[in-house]
Amino acid sequence: MNRYIGTTVRGIRTPIVMNGDPLIDIVVDSLDRASRSEGIAFRDKDVVAVTESLVARAQGNYCTTEEIAADINSKYSGEIGLVFPILSRNRFSILLKGIAQAGKKIHILMSYPADEVGNHLILPEALYKSKTNPYTDVLEEAEFRHIFGKLEHAFTGVDYVDLYHKVCGNTPVEIHFANDPRAILKYCDEVLVASIHTRERIKDLLKQAGAKVVYGLDDIMNTPGATGGYNDDYGLLGSNLSNDHTVKLFPRDAQSFAEDLQKRLYEKTKKHIEVLVYGDGAFKDPVGQIWELADPVVSPGYTKGLLGTPNEIKMKYVADNQLEGLSDEEKYAVLEEKIKTKPESLVGADETLGTTPRNLTDLLGSLSDLTSGSGDKGTPVVWIQGYFDSYVDQ
Repeated sequence: MNRYIGTTVRGIRTPIVMNGDPLIDIVVDSLDRASRSEGIAFRDKDVVAVTESLVARAQGNYCTTEEIAADINSKYSGEIGLVFPILSRNRFSILLKGIAQAGKKIHILMSYPADEVGNHLILPEALYKSKTNPYTDVLEEAEFRHIFGKLEHAFTGVDYVDLYHKVCGNTPVEIHFANDPRAILKYCDEVLVASIHTRERIKDLLKQAGAKVVYGLDDIMNTPGATGGYNDDYGLLGSNLSNDHTVKLFPRDAQSFAEDLQKRLYEKTKKHIEVLVYGDGAFKDPVGQIWELADPVVSPGYTKGLLGTPNEIKMKYVADNQLEGLSDEEKYAVLEEKIKTKPESLVGADETLGTTPRNLTDLLGSLSDLTSGSGDKGTPVVWIQGYFDSYVDQ
């Protein structure tokens, strides 16, 4: 074995991308400059990841709160029951502002002690001490505050109940607390499901329970608004605050973007490079308990070489069970044989014990999100090498 580096991950700096910019040209040129400046050669099975916000910005995929209000008014005639929004200034407060601009009374049903991505409204310890049953108890705001006291978020210091009242302005709003989505039907029968990953199950539950109107955030702004912004697959899901009246939507046509970029990279490098568009990584913060994935998917578009899950042998298991007493050369020979002759699917094999069966796009998207960060690194493109290599690849 004469290779000493496995997977390498590099954040690639790019120019500031704006609406209408030729993003594929910018990505290819940025990678080319990085390659030449650092003396790094492109290889087959490299992976290039582009953050979804870059794709959406180049597309100009934005909408206004007025457009959200217009779409709400086209779908709802009476009071609106808003079920299980996440606790977020960036992700949800701007959407709530648009919903409130429709001028209809809003009933917000909040889950507790946390939202679906782990933002805690109250600490679990407070819930245990209260003797409240979160599976059955439906609480009104005054009762909730009486039982649990201050509702400031541990990290941000924000009282999201108070914030969401303020965001709604002069639009009347009542906030209720429950974990059964059907509890909203006590207050109104026109419902907007605001959760992300549980939305389809909740829509079905509400329809079966007799709701008159049921949509999700994915059904709002899923056709072009006045300024042209929309997402036909995800609507408002995956959106972010741009300014106090504008929302950046999840990118459209991410699949075709990934495929077109792959073609351009091949023309430039003559190497077969896989491409994905990535948003939030799929991981959980061990301190704040927040599950990072507030986008509907980690990757809305990727090339076909990234389909599936890793098919890898757990080297630690083999070392502990089959290499005892062997020389270094013999150990390597055993591992080389096992890796090179492994079947196309190792599902259920002992040698895979301890490996995590996750989609390649979720793993690579999480790796890319952690690399690029969400602040001022200025590396919205990530270049990954050696990800698909094994211990015996030279």
